[in-house]
Amino acid sequence: MSDALDHRSHAYRADLADSRLKGQVTAERYTEGAPGEVIVPVADIRPRPDAKCSIDTQALLGEALIVFDISGGWAWVQLAADGYVGYVRQEAIRQGSTLATHVVAVPRSFVYPGPDLRFPHRMVLSMGSRVSIVGDAETRGTPYALLEDGSAIVATHLRPVGEAATQDAVSVAARFLETPYLWGGRTGLGIDCSGLVQMALAMTGKAAPRDSDQQASGLGAVVDPQRDGLLRGDLVFWKGHVGFLEDPDTLLHASGGTMTVTREPLQAAIDRIARLYGLPTVYRRP
Repeated sequence: MSDALDHRSHAYRADLADSRLKGQVTAERYTEGAPGEVIVPVADIRPRPDAKCSIDTQALLGEALIVFDISGGWAWVQLAADGYVGYVRQEAIRQGSTLATHVVAVPRSFVYPGPDLRFPHRMVLSMGSRVSIVGDAETRGTPYALLEDGSAIVATHLRPVGEAATQDAVSVAARFLETPYLWGGRTGLGIDCSGLVQMALAMTGKAAPRDSDQQASGLGAVVDPQRDGLLRGDLVFWKGHVGFLEDPDTLLHASGGTMTVTREPLQAAIDRIARLYGLPTVYRRP
């Protein structure tokens, strides 16, 4: 049996492994895990149960996951949406799940203790957060969606689960312009290059892997710029980086150079990035 499967997408350790991997990896025991969900606005997912190590990705309020193990205040989980495996603080999740009805469809939104924007907000939610709406209200002409505990979100910031906000992923990505770059981030408060791609595609109803190398190896079809030409929405990959084409000559991406989501001429980006990381490795059309 091979123990060389990608740990980012396969849950296995020497002492414990996902039962679906039995026969593929060796472990002392196997488990099916238990369903769970994120109960905080943003939960950092790390490669080890260590708050000092960098984050690999983030999970948002209401996201479903499988819990394989809980020990020492950490939960070892796999996210349902993209299959990413890692460790999250135990208090950020709960076992079991609720039926989310709506998804936050703007880069950021506030949760208020009641249907009034003048109330002090309780939390900030990112695009992609999932909530269960049980009612509605209106205050001074502003419509609100109500959660079970009576708290409220501006209704126009939500869309029903399963309803694509748009068919144009680039327009979603453009809503994140000037958002700070954050390694491993995938929220309206901080996002990285592949997180931007994944989030933008998700809001159009298209699933995408989490990391840029995973996206480069299998997201959509390979495009030859000389033979096929380049279109809005195509993806340009470098080693460790990815960005959308806003048009054939303009790149929209979460840039470690500016430390923001930014747009720049494609050729200028190619020339700048080449000095450190080489030329683009592949173009793909999701």
